Amino acid sequence: MIKARNRIYSQYVKAWNASKAPQSTSELKNRAPTMNFLINSFFPKDKDSRILDLGCGHGTLVHFAHAAGYANTHGIDVSPQQVALAKKLGIKNIAEDDLMKRLSSIPENSLDVIIAFDVIEHFSKDELIDFIDAVHRVLKSGGCWIIHAPNGASPFFGSIRYGDFTHELAFTQTSIDQLLTASNFQKIICRECAPQIYSFSSFIRLMMWKITRLFLSFAIFAETGDLSRNAILTRNLYAVAYK
Repeated sequence: MIKARNRIYSQYVKAWNASKAPQSTSELKNRAPTMNFLINSFFPKDKDSRILDLGCGHGTLVHFAHAAGYANTHGIDVSPQQVALAKKLGIKNIAEDDLMKRLSSIPENSLDVIIAFDVIEHFSKDELIDFIDAVHRVLKSGGCWIIHAPNGASPFFGSIRYGDFTHELAFTQTSIDQLLTASNFQKIICRECAPQIYSFSSFIRLMMWKITRLFLSFAIFAETGDLSRNAILTRNLYAVAYK
């Protein structure tokens, strides 16, 4: 899989259709609801917190974190094209580096927040264990790790799991809780990645999702007899793990 990663990562912007790459930060506004939801829901209140976005891409979350006053937010990505795009967009504190190499250079118990948005699905199981241990080592006690990853419990997860040739894994609320608890994280919160309301059309989307979710829940009940209201059915899930 290393050959495949190297080939795709070296041309990540091009491979994802370079014509869709943003040409200015104003084109990132459609990501604002999701990014601000993450910031408002999970970031510490202290705006001086040390925050590292692993696999930051062209720096979308870093951009919105800076706009929210979290100036001590940095991002790294292994893709030279993504980092070059971040510089073109004028997003600061973005650097090219291997994620494990960067984590190994960070002092123990020194970061308040680590973010891995669409990252952990790229590892094999054994690689992910090493990655989790490296994240745990550099987080402060009480610090958190914010994760966004494919949700294997969703009936629509295939478009995410197989939508990137470098994806290796998908997760469920149960499996990611199992993995992180076994890796000495003290508290794990999982949530759906439901639509965020920012316009009339997004409100309609949220209502449509709630109706769809209700039918999916009844389908699960018909098979299993379990009508769990806490089931996560969106194609991706959020997991926040506290050290």
